[in-house]
Amino acid sequence: MSPTNVKLPSLALAIALGAIFASMPIAAQDSGKEKCFGVALKGKNDCAAGAGTTCAGTSKVDYQGNAWSYTAKGTCAKTASKASPTGFGQTKEFKEKKA
Repeated sequence: MSPTNVKLPSLALAIALGAIFASMPIAAQDSGKEKCFGVALKGKNDCAAGAGTTCAGTSKVDYQGNAWSYTAKGTCAKTASKASPTGFGQTKEFKEKKA
């Protein structure tokens, strides 16, 4: 086997692993974060926003109760949310309060 043939499988493996790590959810890459519902602005949520949305950037309104963004672990309950019953982000989805 020539040196060129040995390099190609290694390069292919490196590219494949890079693609896998790039596609991993942020939570898997950084466990210092938590999902915080009701803090994302319209179109700025992270993935898996709930019913009526498909993924990142699909929230329809600011502070949507079933749309979440990652926040630093322990800060969700301190992050303002105009739609939340408590006025702060929640770790579970919620029904928005009426303004």
